[in-house]
Amino acid sequence: MKRDRISKIAELIDKRGKLSLRQLGEYFPRVSQMTLRRDLFLLEEEGKIIRVRGGAMSVKDVQKTSGVPYTKKTAIYTDEKIEIAQKAGSLIDANTSIFLDAGSTALYLAKEMPDIPCTVFTNGLAVATELCKKQNVAVNLLGGPLLKENLSTVPSPSSVYFTDNKDTNIELAIISSPAYTPENGFSCASQVEADLLRIMCKKAKFTYMMLDSSKIGKIKPYTFARAEDIHVLITDDAFPEALKNQFKEKNIVVM
Repeated sequence: MKRDRISKIAELIDKRGKLSLRQLGEYFPRVSQMTLRRDLFLLEEEGKIIRVRGGAMSVKDVQKTSGVPYTKKTAIYTDEKIEIAQKAGSLIDANTSIFLDAGSTALYLAKEMPDIPCTVFTNGLAVATELCKKQNVAVNLLGGPLLKENLSTVPSPSSVYFTDNKDTNIELAIISSPAYTPENGFSCASQVEADLLRIMCKKAKFTYMMLDSSKIGKIKPYTFARAEDIHVLITDDAFPEALKNQFKEKNIVVM
C-alpha cells in the first residue's frame, strides 16, 4: 500500500512537473502531511524527485532544460540550498537590477524569489527558464556559446557587453560559489565563467555570495572573488561559527 502510494506520487509529479504538499493532500486526503513529507524524502533519496519549499518537482522536468549533470548538482544538498535561497530571496527589493549566475543554488533562488518588478541578468538557461514563470520579473539572458555541463553562457562577448556598456547598471550581484577557502577565496572551474563573475562583482553596487557549508575547503582552478569583495554572505546553519567570525571581522554581513 505504501509503495503503491509512493509510486503514484512519483507518477503525479512527473506528469505535473511540480506539486505542492497541499496539492498532494488533495490526491491523498486520508494521508497526513507528515507522511507525505516522508514519502517525498524517500523519493528524493531514490533520485526520482527534487524537493522544493512546500512540495517537490520532477527530475525529468528539470532534465528537459538542464540535462543530467546539472540535475545531479541540483539534487544534492537540497535542504541547504533551499535555506540559502529563501534567505537570499527575502533580500530582493522591487525595481532592483540583479545579476544571477548559473549555479544550482541560483536556480533555487529563481524559484524562491518574489514575483516583484525587477530586472534580472543571468547566464543560466535553467535560471532564466524558471524566472520566466514570474509575471513581473524582466529577464535578460546573456548570449554566446553554451557550457553544456552547467547550462551557462559565459562567452567573452558577454564580458565585453558589461565592461563596454557603461549604461548597464547592476545594483545587486547574487552569486553561488562552487568552492571557498580563506587562502584561495571563491573559485570556479571555468576561466570564462570566472572572468564574468569577477566583472559582475566589480560592476555591482553590492555583491551577495551564496555558499553552502559543503563548499568549504574546496578549491577550483580559477578564483573570481575574495572575502573583501563581497558585502553579504548567505549560508546554512551548518556553516562553521569560526569561519563566520572571519567574515564578520571584515564587516561582512553573515546570514
